[in-house]
Amino acid sequence: MNTPIYHLALGQDFTRLAPELQEYFSLAAGSGSYGIGEGVFDVVGCRQKWLRPLLALTGSEEAFFPEYGEGIPFRIENHAHVDPFGRPALTARREIYFPSGTRLFHDTTSAVLPGRDDQNARLVDHVGRHRRMVTDLDVSVTPEGRLRGVSRDSRLFLGPLRIPLPAALDARAYAEQWWDSAEGKHRIQVKVIQPQIGLVLVYAGRFDYRLAPYLPGAAPGTTLPRYAEPDRWEKRI
Repeated sequence: MNTPIYHLALGQDFTRLAPELQEYFSLAAGSGSYGIGEGVFDVVGCRQKWLRPLLALTGSEEAFFPEYGEGIPFRIENHAHVDPFGRPALTARREIYFPSGTRLFHDTTSAVLPGRDDQNARLVDHVGRHRRMVTDLDVSVTPEGRLRGVSRDSRLFLGPLRIPLPAALDARAYAEQWWDSAEGKHRIQVKVIQPQIGLVLVYAGRFDYRLAPYLPGAAPGTTLPRYAEPDRWEKRI
């Protein structure tokens, strides 16, 4: 079985994660199973009303969205696979059930295996249905055994163009996931912050998580199920 991408990125620090998080992030390509999380976001979306019309323009990318709500149910599927370019990967497909309709938000995090002088893999996140936005993802383990992630150095791929976003325009995502032993649930909090605007997107909530077997023929070998594939893959990082 292939090594999970977060284990590749964290190395020995992976064992410092809470046991429930180790189980969550141990999904590997070829296991024959995928992860299903179902829960409620205490808050999700864009709090700044003036910014929502701009985010509505990007709605078709299925990465950002203009809605905001509290107490919003959601579902996430995690699929471990090997991307079309041979990189170990994890695709997350989120369905967020706003009263006005369901929003889809998905991304693929791929592990770029270390070179001779590197100890751990580098994680690169391709966001949205066309995977046009790409960011590096730094991950670490907190003293409490939580997983912390910070995105950095975003770039856009528009046709043949590779457009790095300058620091003044780049929005960074700050994520933390942990196990709440009192509730017996997984907890997650993500904030996307742009230096000039402030908070662009937030979601925070709790969920239950389980593994389910793929149906025969749904995900042969280490591929991604057809319904979870993006409209376009991006080889460049």
